[in-house]
Amino acid sequence: MKTFALKSAVLAFCLAVGAAGAEEAVVEEAETKAEEKENPVVVIKTDKGDITVELFKKEAPITVENFLRYVEDDFYSGTIFHRVIPGFMIQGGGFDADMNQKSTHDPIKNEATNGLKNERGTLAMARTMVVDSATSQFFINLVDNTFLNHTSPDPRGFGYCVFGRVIDGMDVVDQIARVRTGRQGPHENVPVEPVEITGTDRAR
Repeated sequence: MKTFALKSAVLAFCLAVGAAGAEEAVVEEAETKAEEKENPVVVIKTDKGDITVELFKKEAPITVENFLRYVEDDFYSGTIFHRVIPGFMIQGGGFDADMNQKSTHDPIKNEATNGLKNERGTLAMARTMVVDSATSQFFINLVDNTFLNHTSPDPRGFGYCVFGRVIDGMDVVDQIARVRTGRQGPHENVPVEPVEITGTDRAR
């Protein structure tokens, strides 16, 4: 009887441990799925302060993956906000302090049809007149720039893809927007004193 009781106790213990382990695995799986649903967050560090941005991976998956690739490559460190226009936007992520343009990955598909609007504080991809020409450069809207939104499939109306928004540090963005600018070679609206991106960190 004692042997039977001992075996029963051991079995009960093992079942309890197994149940606890299974419960822990379920919790971990749920936490993983919750993390996967969360939007990535990146801190753009500048010599004026930090700008924290949330990235809309569901609405702009190609663009967010592209941006995160540059973040992971530490590409943005040492680049500047090279185009600053008060009442419009600040643009960066492509040139160093001497206005040398960095080599980039291939251009990506323009996801401006995702329904997101170029509103104050949103992050969007810069590009040339070619619809699918965005690479590393991005801009932050200082106001609601409705004329940059997608309105038609032709190049003139295709628009600029919004893929994130500033969730902290908009005061830093506004501070950058107030710097003195001038012309440097063929480039206009270039800050007289470079506004440098000192690094980017994935916060989530």
